[in-house]
Amino acid sequence: MFKDLKAIKGKYYIQRLIDEGEHEHQDFKFQISDVHKIAHSISAFANNDGGRLLVGVKDNGTIAGLRSEEDIYMLESAAQIYCRPSVELEMTTFLCEGGAIVLRTIIPRTHDRPVRCREASGIWQAYYRVGDENIVAHPLMVRAWERSASGLGGCLLKLSDSESALLRYLSTTSGSTPEELTRIVRLSLRSTENLIVRLAAMGLVTFKHTSSGFLIAPQEL
Repeated sequence: MFKDLKAIKGKYYIQRLIDEGEHEHQDFKFQISDVHKIAHSISAFANNDGGRLLVGVKDNGTIAGLRSEEDIYMLESAAQIYCRPSVELEMTTFLCEGGAIVLRTIIPRTHDRPVRCREASGIWQAYYRVGDENIVAHPLMVRAWERSASGLGGCLLKLSDSESALLRYLSTTSGSTPEELTRIVRLSLRSTENLIVRLAAMGLVTFKHTSSGFLIAPQEL
């Protein structure tokens, strides 16, 4: 079944990774059965700081082993066809206890954010990795990425009065919604969102995910 795979010995290495559990930079996959869902993971890791998938490992950390080479083909399809821009994956197979094979797939952080993935509905959506979850990226976060990628992030020359007021207020909070910030800067929601996008592209504010969604927060230096 795996005649073309050259797995290297790595049961202790893989076990060390499994012992870390699932986190911001690691996810377990028993098998790859849905190309759209795995594209979510690729998009989320690429838009964050990168990460790895351990394929052939159950959610509880049990090594089940790679089921079929079809998992590899689906990963490649997800990265090359269902992600835009495409993502180059680094795949290595490791031989573990009892002859089980685990596929380690490294997803690098992209320098061309946002990486969007194609949903089953046909729309393209950007994801972000938060803890052990893949979260749909906030639209303002996506706009800030696009601004940075286009070279419009720029360096700081001078803040407007509204931008200064927004940053001063954020420094006193743990995070605020765009709607809350409109009252601080006394601008329309659209104008406030434009300020947030500009400041985020310059690295002065960031997006913090909470149980109720994303909040705008000052960037920690």
